[in-house]
Amino acid sequence: MNKKNYAGIPDKYSRIDDAKVVLIPVPYDGTSTWQKGSDKGPEAFLEASENMELYDIETRSEVYKKGIYLAPPVSENSSPEKMVEAVYKTTKNYITQEKFVTLFGGEHSISIGSIKAFSESFPDLTVVQLDAHADLRPEYEGSSCNHACAVHEASKMTNLVQVGIRSMDVSEVEHMDENQVYFAHDLYEDWQDDAIGQMTPNVFITIDLDAFDPSILPSTGTPEPGGLFWYETLEFLKMMFKKKNVVGFDIVELCPNKNERSSDFLAAKLYYKMLSYKFKYQNYNEEDEDE
Repeated sequence: MNKKNYAGIPDKYSRIDDAKVVLIPVPYDGTSTWQKGSDKGPEAFLEASENMELYDIETRSEVYKKGIYLAPPVSENSSPEKMVEAVYKTTKNYITQEKFVTLFGGEHSISIGSIKAFSESFPDLTVVQLDAHADLRPEYEGSSCNHACAVHEASKMTNLVQVGIRSMDVSEVEHMDENQVYFAHDLYEDWQDDAIGQMTPNVFITIDLDAFDPSILPSTGTPEPGGLFWYETLEFLKMMFKKKNVVGFDIVELCPNKNERSSDFLAAKLYYKMLSYKFKYQNYNEEDEDE
């Protein structure tokens, strides 16, 4: 990866000293078990980002002017455990600099490190997982840092809310709090309000792009039918940014296909939209939580 600035923004908006946002690429794909290629996800995401128009119509903002620093990629890939530790240390470093820290993977195992850093830094944290898969196995193929284990530790150490789940192994049932799972086949009219009500004030969002229906995002490692769509997802994200203190987020599992570039662009727009919501609605106040 040799990208200089996120989305090709001017240098004055990309310097670490002034930027409010840090973007950490993690081009790792060491434990995926079907389609490989998510290590190419960050590069495809950044290339698509360079081709976006940077005025967000909905929020009437140009959020890149808040400053977005593109950090050097976390390139550790000697083992899943060492990768997770490298992601944890890198994420924690930028959190301590009081940046709004975001990550783009890579496979979902990168989130083990990012969630650990955020859970240590923000009290009473809720992790909101948008995903097709439960990812609750304590261990898979000899490692607890496998992509199938992405939120197992979060389920024990944080308040975990899962959305869009439609594929899991029977062994994961015992680790799942079904009262805080919004299965894709069972999303009822007021599910978004109910999910918000399950969250504590501080929220970290992890989005596996296979949460989306493959009709709008096919380029992911394990596409599952029956997923989320664009505007319902944005509505839910906007509600979280309005009502909670979203402290950071990661996006993972883009598996780019040179013959299908719309998935890359959706990922790029999703990232930018989430930043736009953050800085539109960041004046979070617990007293407004029930509004």
